[in-house]
Amino acid sequence: MTGRGRGWPGHGHGRGFGGRGGWQQADLPPADDAAGWFSGRLPDGWFTGSPSVTVDRDEILVVGTLEAPAVEGNDPVAVSAAEAGRISRFREDTRDERIAIAQEAQHRYGRKVAWGAVAGDTRQLFTTLSVPVMTRLRQPERQVLDTLVDAGVARSRSEALAWCVRLVGEHADSWLTELREAMGAVDRLRAQGPDAGGPEGGTGTGTEDATES
Repeated sequence: MTGRGRGWPGHGHGRGFGGRGGWQQADLPPADDAAGWFSGRLPDGWFTGSPSVTVDRDEILVVGTLEAPAVEGNDPVAVSAAEAGRISRFREDTRDERIAIAQEAQHRYGRKVAWGAVAGDTRQLFTTLSVPVMTRLRQPERQVLDTLVDAGVARSRSEALAWCVRLVGEHADSWLTELREAMGAVDRLRAQGPDAGGPEGGTGTGTEDATES
């Protein structure tokens, strides 16, 4: 997928979902098939099944499950150490190949790729992105963040904001899942529909090259 000679779907039509900035940047290539692509691209034997693939506008996170190590006696401390060691071995043994796959995926989807692995009850992520998000808050919202900082829950407003986002994600997971599914359905319908052509809006195909990583 090179995008030569035309923009990505939605390119040239302004912002995405809802027309108010949307949930997805209009100039990003679609990544609806990322889970399938990684399942087919990853070497056999890396994971016990298909990996979990999570996509946002900045990053694709690929997390696979490894064969849990057998530990004699099942001592919890020993089991935890063995699981961490299994993940560490996977990380080192697959480093070069993961870098190559990540470069292919970045070219295809226009996003960075991060990796993680699960062994038993141990889950570790490798070099995930930490992306700054700029926002403007009015006094009531700032007071919420300052309360968290003053109470020692967070060390700064930015850390307090990240804590709030994690909390919402944990307690509104089903609602967020439904919202993502609904937005995905809208994207699929938009992609299947005719371009909104016209003398002023054009055909939406454009002639400029899409930006690729």
